[in-house]
Amino acid sequence: MTPVSEILKRRPSAAWTTEPEMTVFNVLHLLARHDVGALMVMEQGRLVGIVSERDYTRKVALWGRSSKEVKVAEIMTSKVVVVAPQTRSRECMTLMSQHKIRHLPVLTGQAVLGMISIRDIMDDIIGEHEATIEHLSRYIHS
Repeated sequence: MTPVSEILKRRPSAAWTTEPEMTVFNVLHLLARHDVGALMVMEQGRLVGIVSERDYTRKVALWGRSSKEVKVAEIMTSKVVVVAPQTRSRECMTLMSQHKIRHLPVLTGQAVLGMISIRDIMDDIIGEHEATIEHLSRYIHS
């Protein structure tokens, strides 16, 4: 399995961020502009949470609140599951499944390197399976 440091290299930008005091409305625009489902919430250079489309739908829209008034700090997930650059994609999949999450920030110590999504992990696992199938097919036919 591939380490997440390699997966991050394949992404155009894996480190879209926001701040706790930004409105959810502005975050929704960032999510749409960058075509992502979540942003890391940074404060003074430190990761303090993640805010996702799921946070918006469950904590703003369903409660009848205004995205123009609600701050990211009010709805973000502050207990963030993170991985190190050497973590393998299979382990990431296990963590995502156990915690029912779709995004994992990648950190070295406190330094944020980027964030991977379930889509990144699935692409890696599918690619590896396709390579294995191709290798086995060539072996069988040789």
